[in-house]
Amino acid sequence: MKVAFIGTGSMGGSMSRNLAAAGVDITVFDLNTESLKKPAAAGAKVAANAIECVTGADFLITMLPTPQSIEACMIAGGVAAAMKPGSMWIDMSTSVPETAALVKKSLDASVRVIDAPVAGMSVGADKGTLSIFAGGEPELLAEAKPLFDIMGDPAKFFNCGKSGTGYAVKLVLNMLWFDYFVASVEALVLGVKAGVDLEVLRTALVGSPANSTIMERDIIPLLRDGDYDEGFAVALACKDLKLAGDLARSVGVPLEVSGAVEQVYRRARARYGDKAGECIPAKLYEDDTNTPLRYAK
Repeated sequence: MKVAFIGTGSMGGSMSRNLAAAGVDITVFDLNTESLKKPAAAGAKVAANAIECVTGADFLITMLPTPQSIEACMIAGGVAAAMKPGSMWIDMSTSVPETAALVKKSLDASVRVIDAPVAGMSVGADKGTLSIFAGGEPELLAEAKPLFDIMGDPAKFFNCGKSGTGYAVKLVLNMLWFDYFVASVEALVLGVKAGVDLEVLRTALVGSPANSTIMERDIIPLLRDGDYDEGFAVALACKDLKLAGDLARSVGVPLEVSGAVEQVYRRARARYGDKAGECIPAKLYEDDTNTPLRYAK
C-alpha cells in the first residue's frame, strides 16, 4: 500500500509523520519545504513536486488550508489527473462539498473519494489522537480505516454518512467552537468588570449548567499565560466561519448568532493581523474594556 500525502503544515506534518513512523510506505510534498522535515525524519520519502508525490499511489491524502488551495493543487496542479486508476482520494482538509465536486470532474471515473476532516488541534495531530469525521460509502471508509486509526483516536472516528457530510460536521463543529469562545469571553469580561475575581468566576461557571469544554479547558492557556493560540491563525478561523455561512445559505438556514461571531473575528483579524491566533478576539474585549483576562501570578 503506497500513500501520497500533500500538505505537511502544522497538522499535516504530524499526521504524515505518524503514518511514516507506523511503517506506512508514504511519500510527502508541500510547497513549504521546511515542513517536510518532520515526516522525512520518521522515514517518509520526499517528492520534488506534487505530481511525483501522487504517481503510483494507492491513496492520496490532502491536508490543505483552503478550498482554493485544494483546487490549485488538484485541478490546476494536475494532481487529480495524475492519480492512479482505482486509487482513493481522502481529503482531510476543512473544505466544502462543492470543491470536491469540482475536483471529481478531473479524476478518472474509477478513483474513489472520501471527505475526512479532523479536529483536535496540533497537539492531537502530534499525539495521533485526532477526531476524524468521514463522509463516504461504508466500504470505502472501512478500506481507509487503518490509516485513520494511525492518525486519530479510533474511539473518535465518526462515520457521518454520505459523501460531503464529513465536511459539514467539521464546519458545524468549528462554527460552534468559535461561537462558544466569543460568548465565554464576553461572560468573563462582564463578570470581572462587575467586580468578580476572574478565577472565582471561571470556577463558578465550570461548576454550573453553563459549563463547557472551552470554559473548563480550552481557555486556560489564555487566562494563565496570555496565549491566543497562534497554532491556528485567525485568518483560518475567518475562512471556516465564512464556509459555514456559505453552507448555511446553500441549505437555507439563518445563522444570526454565528453571523455576529464572524464579524467579531473579522474585526479582530483587521486589528491584529492574519497570523494572530484563533483566540485573538479575546484581546478585542480586553483592549476595548481595559480588562485583561489573566489570573494573578
